[in-house]
Amino acid sequence: MQDGTLLAAVDLGSNSFRLEIGRFEHGHIQRVEYLKETVRQGGGLDEERNLSLDAMQRGWDCLARFAERLAGFERTHVRAVATQTLREAHNREVFIERGNAILGYPIDVVSGPEEARLIYQGVSRLLPQSDERRLVVDIGGRSTELILGQRYQAQAVTSLRMGSVAWSTRYFADGNFTAAAFEAAETAAKAMLDETLQVFQPDAWDVAYGSSGTIGAVGEILAMAGHPPGDITREALDWLLAKLLRAGHASRVRLDGLKEDRRPVIGGGLSVLRAVFSLLGIERMQVAQGALRQGALYDLLSREWPETDLRTSTVAGLMQRFAVDTPHAQRVAQVAGTLFGQVATKDSERAARKLDWAARLHEIGCRIAHSGYHRHGAYILDNTDAAGFAQPELHHLGLLVRAHRGKLRKLELDWSDAQFTLQLACLRLAVALCHARRDPDMDGIRLERKGARFVLRSRTGWAALYPQSAHLLREEAQDWLRTPWELVLELG
Repeated sequence: MQDGTLLAAVDLGSNSFRLEIGRFEHGHIQRVEYLKETVRQGGGLDEERNLSLDAMQRGWDCLARFAERLAGFERTHVRAVATQTLREAHNREVFIERGNAILGYPIDVVSGPEEARLIYQGVSRLLPQSDERRLVVDIGGRSTELILGQRYQAQAVTSLRMGSVAWSTRYFADGNFTAAAFEAAETAAKAMLDETLQVFQPDAWDVAYGSSGTIGAVGEILAMAGHPPGDITREALDWLLAKLLRAGHASRVRLDGLKEDRRPVIGGGLSVLRAVFSLLGIERMQVAQGALRQGALYDLLSREWPETDLRTSTVAGLMQRFAVDTPHAQRVAQVAGTLFGQVATKDSERAARKLDWAARLHEIGCRIAHSGYHRHGAYILDNTDAAGFAQPELHHLGLLVRAHRGKLRKLELDWSDAQFTLQLACLRLAVALCHARRDPDMDGIRLERKGARFVLRSRTGWAALYPQSAHLLREEAQDWLRTPWELVLELG
C-alpha cells in the first residue's frame, strides 16, 4: 500500500448508510470525505423478515449516489459492509445483487461477531495507544455490539438483536413517550443483555467507550446541554429521559444537537443505552470517534499481505478446532496453489489465497463424519463465525469444499465464473494427485487453460510410474464432460 492511496468503506447500517474515504499515509488513514444518508432500511422489514421494495429502493438510490463518488477506485481499495438488517432479510440476495451492480463493488454481509470486531478496530485505531482494558458498546439500528479488548486486539465480542430502530418500532411505534413504554423497553433490553453478564463484568474492563449511532447522538445532545463533552453518565441519561417524558411524543422533542433523522428512533436508542449502563454497571462512558467504517478501512490494510491477514490465522484456528490432518491439508494446498499459479493471471493473488484456505479446510467436515465429509465441511463454513471473513467469503470457501469431491453434475454451480471454476479444478486435481497422502511427483506436471478447456500434461513415463494417480485423473476428466468445461489429459 503506497502513501497517498485512497481507500473507501461503505457501511450499510439499519438506520443510515455511510461512506468514509481516507488517504493512507505512513501507516495511518486520514479522513478525506464522509457522507451519511438516513435510509432507515431496518424499518422496512415486514413480519416475515422481507425487505419492502420501498426500503430496497431507498438503499439502491443511496448506493447510486455513493457510486458516483467512488468512480475510479480500485476494487481492492473499497470495502462495503452490510449489517443486521441484511443479515435478517430473507430476500437480501435481491437487494445485494442489484446493489453490487449499482455500487460497482461487492457488498459483504458480515456476521454479528465480525461486525463487533470491525467496530473495535475502528474505535481502537482512533484512540491514543494505551494498555487500558476497554469495553466498547455500539448501539445500531437493529443490533447492539459489545466488545472487550486491549490495544488493537478484540478479546471477546457479542452481537445482540436489539437497537434504536427495532426498539422504537416495537415500544414507541406511535411516537408516544411514556414511563411505562420506557420501562418495558429497558426491561426487554436487560433480558437480552443477561446472557452477556458472565463475560462483560465490571472487573473485566477499565474504560467504557461508546461508538457511533445512538451513543454519538446522545453524546452530542448532552454536550449541547452543558454536560462535559464526550462524556455520558447515568445522571445525564436520567436527565435526557426526563426531557423525553416531558415532551411526551417524538415530534415534540426540542433538544439542541438532536438531528431530525435521529428524532424517530431516539426513544428506542435511549432505552437500550440505559439498559446497558444499568446491567453492565457502567457509571461513565466516553464517546469514541472510531466506528465500523474506520474498522473496515484498516481491515483493507491488513488484507494486503498474507502474513497480516487475520483470515489466515482464523483458518489455522479452524483447522485446529476441527482436528484437520495438517500435513495433508498443507500438501493439498501447495499442489493446488502450484497448479493455480501456472494458469492464473498476475492480479489473482487474492483468489490464490482463497484457494489456499479452501484446500487447508477441505477435510474440516471429517470431525463430524467421514461419510459425506465434504457436505459437512460446507455446512460448517456456512454456519460458523470466523474472524475476518464476511459471510459471502465463507460461502465461497464452502462451495469449494462441497465441490472438491463427488459428481460435478449434481452441483448447482455458476460455471460462468471462470475464476471460481479454475479454483475448483485446481483443488480437485490436487486432491487426486495427493490421494496417497504423501507429496506427489510434480516434476513435469503442467496445467494450461484454453478458453473453457483445461489441459493437464505430464512428462513421459509419469503415468506408468503412478498408475493410480493417472486412473483418478482420467475419472476426473470424465466427470468434467458433464459441465460446460472440459479437462483434457496429456499424460506421458
